[in-house]
Amino acid sequence: MASERRLKARLLLALACLLALAAGAGAAHASARLVVLCALAALAPAGLLWHSVNRLAARSAVSLRDPLPVDQQGLVANALALEARLEHAPVALFHVAPGGAVAPLNANARRLVAPGRASDPADLYRQLAALPADRRGMIGFDTERGAERALVSVSGLTLHGSAQRLAALMPVESELEAEALNAWRQLVHVLTHEIMNSLTPVASLSRTAYALLEEFRGALPADVSADLVTALDAISRRADSLVDFVGSYRSLSNLPAARPERVRVGALFERVSALVDPAWRGRGGRAGFTVEPASLELMVDPGQLEQALINLLKNALEACGAAPQALVTARLGRGGRLRIEVADNGAGVPDALAAHIFTPFFTTKKQGGGIGLAMVRQLIHGNGGTVRYAKSVSAGARFVISF
Repeated sequence: MASERRLKARLLLALACLLALAAGAGAAHASARLVVLCALAALAPAGLLWHSVNRLAARSAVSLRDPLPVDQQGLVANALALEARLEHAPVALFHVAPGGAVAPLNANARRLVAPGRASDPADLYRQLAALPADRRGMIGFDTERGAERALVSVSGLTLHGSAQRLAALMPVESELEAEALNAWRQLVHVLTHEIMNSLTPVASLSRTAYALLEEFRGALPADVSADLVTALDAISRRADSLVDFVGSYRSLSNLPAARPERVRVGALFERVSALVDPAWRGRGGRAGFTVEPASLELMVDPGQLEQALINLLKNALEACGAAPQALVTARLGRGGRLRIEVADNGAGVPDALAAHIFTPFFTTKKQGGGIGLAMVRQLIHGNGGTVRYAKSVSAGARFVISF
């Protein structure tokens, strides 16, 4: 410390000498000889100044390069490790200030409120700010892919005498939907298996009884024989019909795994259009397809996405009246998500039924089986997407598929 004070004193002395000599040389009556003498005299303090500045700079560089004490190194390493863990935590962390201001703390939180995820981040912030400390529960918010539910846990803490809150969010909509689909798949598998085990012998025995009746028809009274033929024929027909009916539901539990490949969306739309166009034109209507941009591509199982779109268009045709119209559009939404919409000019879905239309066995049609939209949801979910019903601004129904 003493040597540093001496260096600073020399530096100040050199500066004072140089200022005095400069003042003398710059005086109005100074002669050329005096200016030269002042310049020569300035060499010594200038050298002292240069030497002192270099010494101070070298000392500062050395002090900056000196390693921290061992205990401080450990604290810095722990702080950096903690910051990295928080940044990459598998939950979205938000800080709630005493005044209610909410700010994202890590990468997952910033992605959650970025374009393409939460449709209204301000609404999400208001929900978080309203939650008290030490609260666990579930909240809902809208995203580009539809309604999202998230588990939330709020902890209270005090920093510098100020009460604050830390909220952790874990979106679970995809997981809940996957679990629901698996539960339905298992239920359908068990039901169809048990029903088929009972129906198969009924159908077989009814055909056997009918054959025996044909063989011994002459030994029975005509009216009895006719009644038996009618009864056995009805049993056989209903058993065969139920076998076909249950077989259609069995397809829900036996969907093959998706085999994704790079698909040009425009080419896929052309194939779907060729398949559905005759039915729409036969009703005096039309199903249109648009892709923006035309080069749009998607990693998906083409056969399964085609089947899902065909099911949606079949439902749309059945729901429309005279001059049915449908429009299938594909474009990139916010956040780079691919969005496919299927809209029609039918009656739409009543609000009371909208929450149930993807449930297996649920149908509002007299001849419906309730597997069309359930199949669509399983096909889309198996390819990493989601499908939802969105209320149309105009008349008709609108289904939104997001990847």
